[in-house]
Amino acid sequence: MTSETATVAEQEYLETLFWLYEAGLPMTGANIARAMQLSPPTVHEMVGRLERDGYITRATDKVISFTDEGRVHAEAIVRRHRLIERFLTDVLGIPWDEVHEEAERLEHAMSPVLEERMLAAIGDARTCPHGHPIDVGSRIPSVPLADVEVGASVTIVRFENEAEDLLHYLKAAGLDPGLDGTLVESGDDIVVETAAGERLTLTRSVAETVSVTADPSPPPRVALPAQLVLGEQRYGR
Repeated sequence: MTSETATVAEQEYLETLFWLYEAGLPMTGANIARAMQLSPPTVHEMVGRLERDGYITRATDKVISFTDEGRVHAEAIVRRHRLIERFLTDVLGIPWDEVHEEAERLEHAMSPVLEERMLAAIGDARTCPHGHPIDVGSRIPSVPLADVEVGASVTIVRFENEAEDLLHYLKAAGLDPGLDGTLVESGDDIVVETAAGERLTLTRSVAETVSVTADPSPPPRVALPAQLVLGEQRYGR
């Protein structure tokens, strides 16, 4: 039987699991531990609790799946998080590279009334400031920027990894979701040139976490390799 209300700790784990699911990474205890910067025993204990409370199931190969109720809970948490990020950026004017951790703190105490007010305040915005859909499950198909060939036209769709240290790097590099440009260099560094002639440079490892549409487009591939779940600080989605 699923618990009617998930605890804050359970919500954080469900949010991380949904982030792994969206990114195309296996939903496993090992990837949860990497994403949340927690020890395997700690994660094992909480995964067991999520299973007992009816939010997930575990297969014999240790891969985790949502129950129907667990999926509903996870989507609601992620939706609130992205809505708060958009509200903080568009309405309160907080830079988009500073809203992720703030949204992490606010999402657990958000009432349905406040959620409706925020939705009204953001107007027709459909994504968080990092390009993830507020209406979860409606992601635009994309490919990693690191895979794109020189000469291709690109549009940045979203930043798959929302660790704030990484978001600071991306903002300092001049990248924004929705930005159009042409890939002009592809080596250890990736360089995108905008229509105005500005050259934006980022490392190949960071370009793995930037999802784009491209013409011509490389074959589809999971945008975020497992090793890039790691970050300097504890973070998730």
